[in-house]
Amino acid sequence: MSLFGTTSGFGTSGTSMFGSTTTDNHNPMKDIEVTSSPDDSIGCLSFSPPTLPGNFLIAGSWANDVRCWEVQDSGQTIPKAQQMHTGPVLDVCWSDDGSKVFTASCDKTAKMWDLNSNQAIQIAQHDAPVKTIHWIKAPNYSCVMTGSWDKTLKFWDTRSSNPMMVLQLPERCYCADVIYPMAVVATAERGLIVYQLENQPSEFRRIESPLKHQHRCVAIFKDKQNKPTGFALGSIEGRVAIHYINPPNPAKDNFTFKCHRSNGTNTSAPQDIYAVNGIAFHPVHGTLATVGSDGRFSFWDKDARTKLKTSEQLDQPISACCFNHNGNIFAYASSYDWSKGHEFYNPQKKNYIFLRNAAEELKPRNKK
Repeated sequence: MSLFGTTSGFGTSGTSMFGSTTTDNHNPMKDIEVTSSPDDSIGCLSFSPPTLPGNFLIAGSWANDVRCWEVQDSGQTIPKAQQMHTGPVLDVCWSDDGSKVFTASCDKTAKMWDLNSNQAIQIAQHDAPVKTIHWIKAPNYSCVMTGSWDKTLKFWDTRSSNPMMVLQLPERCYCADVIYPMAVVATAERGLIVYQLENQPSEFRRIESPLKHQHRCVAIFKDKQNKPTGFALGSIEGRVAIHYINPPNPAKDNFTFKCHRSNGTNTSAPQDIYAVNGIAFHPVHGTLATVGSDGRFSFWDKDARTKLKTSEQLDQPISACCFNHNGNIFAYASSYDWSKGHEFYNPQKKNYIFLRNAAEELKPRNKK
């Protein structure tokens, strides 16, 4: 069945239903709700590339499904199709031409979903859950990179059941990002490896982690010439590191900042510290968004080292985020991330994906 079936019954009257109540804070920013959101925690979001006309959003969930919506300029979302794995879907990405979506799952496989035919086939196999998946488009090759808890990074050309290349990781892969010709992989035990992808993938450098706690998310950023030049790394301890690969002055240029923490440090009450669940860079401005277990998103200007905005607090964690290709839409997912254990899980609580207009709020500080 290609559609999600019945809609959630919110339809167009969704906002007015809550008009009179003040207790509901599932959408305090009054952003657009994506229709027919998944039935379990949402682990990953990805917007279609600029090669595709319009905007299509993909989400993977712990209900083992991957869903696709068309996002119209009006903000209306239309469920288009879905595919299933036999385990939770931990990561999703697009091919550069927008014709295929790649999905990574706890079922130890990765699949390629052809959106035109609505067929999904297995293209990768690991010995443990597959945590990350990225499409690599090089001048002389294209492939899918998968990172797994089996401590390997594998590269697949999608036509063969055997990988083109297997690279051993020091530990389980926790998060990764790719912007050609660079890849960065963060592992358990605070491992951090940068790869260069020209001609064929190879290890470029192992970096001592700038963070003292478990790595949770990573995103590569570009310089003014549109070349990848560094990355932002988030940890479970409410902190993000900005790290340049070859900075003129490493001691000055690389830094960390605290985020996703409650009631500032100057009070006598203990501070609650939350995980950073996702980092996304704005494709036009180069500013960044972070989302956390505290149920907030924040926008930052790393060059001016300032915070641009923090959201109101949602009634559950924000588990994932992404921008669309031109940076006009910021998508974020509200669902339980198990950061407080099973006793805080409420199966009655719905999962949401929200869409926000991001064109203005992410403009850098110094540009008047």
